Amino acid sequence: MTEKPHKRLGSVEIAGLLRCEIGEGGQGNVLGPGERFPAERVLAAAHGVARGTVREAINLLAAEGLVEIRPGSGTYIKAGRAQDTNPAVKNASPLELIDTRFALEPHMCRLAVLHATPQDLETLDNLLARMEASEDSADMFSGLDTAFHTLLAQTTRNRLLIWIVSQINSVRNQEQWSRMRHLTLNEATIAQYNVQHRQIVEAIGSREPERAAMLMKAHLEDARLSLTRAAAT
Repeated sequence: MTEKPHKRLGSVEIAGLLRCEIGEGGQGNVLGPGERFPAERVLAAAHGVARGTVREAINLLAAEGLVEIRPGSGTYIKAGRAQDTNPAVKNASPLELIDTRFALEPHMCRLAVLHATPQDLETLDNLLARMEASEDSADMFSGLDTAFHTLLAQTTRNRLLIWIVSQINSVRNQEQWSRMRHLTLNEATIAQYNVQHRQIVEAIGSREPERAAMLMKAHLEDARLSLTRAAAT
């Protein structure tokens, strides 16, 4: 019997592997703050993928605030990552995460209406397309979802808010969040979230701050309800 060919890793999977190397995947630090990532061609050869796949993976990590891309120099690990994580972040539950997002993300959408550029909106639209193509993979969707909400934060041009969102995202790497993700994310739920994400981006693009904020609030309400039900099982 012939062996089934192995599925080639995509950019989301590669981003997950690279997170482990900078202490964001729960397997210890290999690269420290300020250190330079190996060149794209080296990473591509190590993981058996194309350089373009590695480039996309690094862009995802940059969107999450984990690395800094310096044109002409390379990609560097940002300082102040997992080894300095505040205990409040380390011990936060998924429900605490959602409640914190309630306090931030609706207004984040209002700021995005004010500051998002056409290029920001195009990047978000491209990311939405990839999320919509990932409805059969909870792990892939989750990685893209983190990138989506990080990009929304970055469109605000508010450095403090971007940092706070990066701290929230570190909670999403915790083990208990991983367990909840597998309990709550199925194809129907992912499809629903994708519709909601697209509506939010469309409201931002049409410069409707209160509509964008209302849609984000509704999205988070659905996510919280899903988590509450999962926690009760």
